[in-house]
Amino acid sequence: MFDKDKLSNIESSLIEYEKETEKLLEKRPERKKVFKSGSGEPVKTLYTPLDIEEFDYSDSLGMPGSYPYTRGVQHNMYRGKLWTMRMYAGFATAEESNKRYKYLVEQGSSGLSVAFDLPTQIGYDSDHALAEGEVGKVGVAIDSLKDMETLFDGIPLDKVSTSMTINAPAGVLLAMYIAVAEKQGVAANQLRGTIQNDILKEYIARGTYIFPTEPSMRLITDIFEYCSKDVPKWNTISISGYHIREAGSTAAQEVGFTLADGIAYVEAAIKAGLDIDDFAPRLSFFFNAHNDLLEEVAKFRAARRLWARIMKDRFHAKDQKSMALKFHTQTGGSTLTAQQPDNNIIRVTIQTLAAVLGGTQSLHTNSRDEALALPTEDSVRIALRTQQIVAHESGIVNTVDPFAGSYFIEAETDRIENEAMAYITKIDELGGAAKAIDDGYIQHEIMDAAYKYQKEIESKDRIVVGMNQFQVEEESPKGLLRVDLSVGEKQKERLVELKKNRDNESVQNKLDNLRNACEGDANVMPFILEAVKVYATLGEITQVMRDVFGEYQQSVII
Repeated sequence: MFDKDKLSNIESSLIEYEKETEKLLEKRPERKKVFKSGSGEPVKTLYTPLDIEEFDYSDSLGMPGSYPYTRGVQHNMYRGKLWTMRMYAGFATAEESNKRYKYLVEQGSSGLSVAFDLPTQIGYDSDHALAEGEVGKVGVAIDSLKDMETLFDGIPLDKVSTSMTINAPAGVLLAMYIAVAEKQGVAANQLRGTIQNDILKEYIARGTYIFPTEPSMRLITDIFEYCSKDVPKWNTISISGYHIREAGSTAAQEVGFTLADGIAYVEAAIKAGLDIDDFAPRLSFFFNAHNDLLEEVAKFRAARRLWARIMKDRFHAKDQKSMALKFHTQTGGSTLTAQQPDNNIIRVTIQTLAAVLGGTQSLHTNSRDEALALPTEDSVRIALRTQQIVAHESGIVNTVDPFAGSYFIEAETDRIENEAMAYITKIDELGGAAKAIDDGYIQHEIMDAAYKYQKEIESKDRIVVGMNQFQVEEESPKGLLRVDLSVGEKQKERLVELKKNRDNESVQNKLDNLRNACEGDANVMPFILEAVKVYATLGEITQVMRDVFGEYQQSVII
């Protein structure tokens, strides 16, 4: 792309520039240090065409909405349609969460995102012994279709897009959502939204798994197949790098490990007999946005380009939609501090800019008080307003991929893509993502990166404002949202009432049918849906699958 003679001239000029820079730094020795990205990678003083001298516009960039999708998956991006402002919420009972959803919609949120409590995430009803003290704490408690009906009461499911952060029992919660829609008169083929449904990252970084790897992958591919026919507008998986980054990975690791998981899901679906272009257009991804604005923008661009190449070259996808990496972004929860929590508003603003400049399709912005508790209404409104101000006042939505062509951004995009691809190659050599997880390779890489990051904070090589520098005396925070401990008792009472009034013979019959499907090779989704409709509980359904599939035992990583 660049003339060799001109590159030679630039190189000569750069040598002179670096000499002058060195002289200036002699006067300011405190600035004579190695500057690093948020992932700890060295950042040079100046980037020039020498850093991207092999750059080919058509191969590396192309046009927005076209392969390799570096510049975005839509032709005119936010000039045509803003990203979905999908605020993540859920706590206590279905009634309380329903009120929060209605409030968010009134404030201009264009999509709902459901947070479930820990017992729900691991397939236990609220009356299970292991649920004690956890009901409704970090999300809403959903034990049966009755709770799901309450959760979406007054919210027309043909008018909203809903994302559900649920993994091991994803099929059960999706079935409940479909059943609620039917009761509203909304056909399944009209539903829009996403289930996270990404079990591999649970084994890697988060821990809300239930079943062993093989049956878990079967459940995921059953959902792919079922939705491709019956719920075609639904995104059947949100392959998550978010939690990998929250566990301490670098930006390149986030991309590499997430796309490696994506490859594993694609391979499992093809092995199950599905055609790549039947399910791949409904795959979606979920990434983190951290504080290093430029590295994060480059990360999103690199992920899009790398996935397009994987789908085209490795899996021979023909449909352009199969190659287009669509992703949701959440701002970085691990970057928030309990100290001086108002500083988190600025952090979230930077992360919002990174996500939008990187071309996200939807975005959740964390609230200022989330390092302390679930967010209050005031805090969540500020978080939503952050997105709205960026959308309507910043001007960054006026043109597509405004950083394209920046020497630094293009060099950084190349670096992250190359490092991520090196991880994918290593994982392939180990036998794929599931084998690399079982061997502890991915977990070890993340742990090493997290340890290095924490050491830099403790040594003050990395400054976190308000935490390890610029501290002030602070009073204890006031007005935090606390979940009433009586929520668990209320849910137990509801379960007693539910089981007393439902047709228990029909429930047992549907559970027996599900057991037979699990023991055979039938798609389990229709059987889960039938059980849900007669008010079998989440715990009863997952217990049937536990009995057949067993439970995953985490390897000890040393």
